[in-house]
Amino acid sequence: MRISAVVAMTLLTLSPVAVAAADVTPLVTAEWLKTHAGDDNLVILDIRDKVEETDLGGLPYLANAVVAPYASAGWRTEIDGVPGQVPPAEQIAGLIGGLGIDGDDHVVIVPWGTDSSEFGGATRVYWTFKYLGHDEVSILDGGWRQYDAVGGERVATPATPVAVTFPYEIRSELRATTADVEAALAAGTKLIDGRPAEQYLGQSKSPVVRIEGTIPGAQNLPHSKFYSADFASFAQAETVAALSQSVGLGADEDNIVFCNTGHWASIAWFALHEVGGNANTRMYDGSMAEWAADPARPIQ
Repeated sequence: MRISAVVAMTLLTLSPVAVAAADVTPLVTAEWLKTHAGDDNLVILDIRDKVEETDLGGLPYLANAVVAPYASAGWRTEIDGVPGQVPPAEQIAGLIGGLGIDGDDHVVIVPWGTDSSEFGGATRVYWTFKYLGHDEVSILDGGWRQYDAVGGERVATPATPVAVTFPYEIRSELRATTADVEAALAAGTKLIDGRPAEQYLGQSKSPVVRIEGTIPGAQNLPHSKFYSADFASFAQAETVAALSQSVGLGADEDNIVFCNTGHWASIAWFALHEVGGNANTRMYDGSMAEWAADPARPIQ
């Protein structure tokens, strides 16, 4: 990552140590980040929304962090009338490069950590990095809540990045299209609905989805089961395994996760693919907003 000259000089005085490859895990703890915050080639990416509207004693940012709010920076966009899509590769790579993030950086994503839905911003941005071929990415488990609790350094203003070129190589195997879901239906591939039970059961729906219901045969794993709002922590591997087994999903079985717009689905994808280790999990970012838009497609 390239940052402003003033910040760079400050970091040089701290004698940073390069991040070891072994440290790049899907989740890092607040204590780990507190220890490594000044490391060379480590970028803290603050995606929290409405920071300026929150009373944080005049020190609302993490030291050494760059800021790109999930809801407004451009992490998702509307394409062909479907909201929440991953932007074209050149566009999203431009956003990331504009934050001073290059191909050698270990990126640690920081949400607020309030609940599973808000934490989903971090899992969706994480999925985006992986989709672009960038493996050195982690999420701060518990987000800001945990970092503040351990006394992580806070500052009045975020770091000022210097734009670089972010390289990418699309991993299409991580993303499912509508055609892939149609093929999965025909083949009997597991479909996992990450929405709340009432939406899965057709008792309510998102405003962006045309009609109530789910994709025929889908199993329900509500996103809230993967994150504890009480303890600000993501599910461990053994919990993910138990939840997978509860819907009859084998450890390495092919599956596609979906929700309304690919936000909650990213939580299930992160749990199954990254924490649980099922490399055969794909995410349908079009989800029910795209699937239900065509009345010819079946709805259960």
